[in-house]
Amino acid sequence: MTAGTGRPAAASRRWQNRTVSDPEQTRQESGTAAWHGRIADGPDAPSGPGARSGTGAPSGSGARSGSGAWSGSGRIEHVRGDALTGDTAQTSGMRRLEAISGRTVGSERLWMGRTHVGPATSSGDHHHGEAETAIYIVSGHPVFVFAEGDREVRVETAPGDYIFVPPYVPHREENPSADEEAVVVIARSTQEGIVVNLPSLWAGIDRPDAPQG
Repeated sequence: MTAGTGRPAAASRRWQNRTVSDPEQTRQESGTAAWHGRIADGPDAPSGPGARSGTGAPSGSGARSGSGAWSGSGRIEHVRGDALTGDTAQTSGMRRLEAISGRTVGSERLWMGRTHVGPATSSGDHHHGEAETAIYIVSGHPVFVFAEGDREVRVETAPGDYIFVPPYVPHREENPSADEEAVVVIARSTQEGIVVNLPSLWAGIDRPDAPQG
């Protein structure tokens, strides 16, 4: 008997070599292993030396392939801040620079870039089609304007703030400062930087999912 436990000595846990004789502990350990297996078998499974597949086998150098093993490929891409390109869709009053796209790094479901709006300048009205857009304010105090019914809604921001723009929402970006440029980083959920320029915030939007009739 193990002192104070009421269990035979054989039921004691030998953590040095991870041997477990306790049935309850075995069940808990098996559940944990299964949970890790589900993570490893998913699309976000880790790869590289030391990473594990759902079978518990390493998927790095020397690992054996199997039907349940996750295999990743590719490489990390680096785009320098001074290497961004302006060869992307533009809107009057602002300058977009493309960083991450299918063309620059081979991305399939993501576009990222940087936008500059000069002092005392407003961009034209536009939307980004089916793309969800996330915006991080780097510098300046840009104002994001969209329509709600028959009125304009103005969202004032400061460095460190974030903005989310749903698909097909007409908006524009204004920089009220007389002497400071507004700079933001943009991420979109589409591989390309979709930009649809509009005559106004109330312009009709051609949505493929709009009800017919």
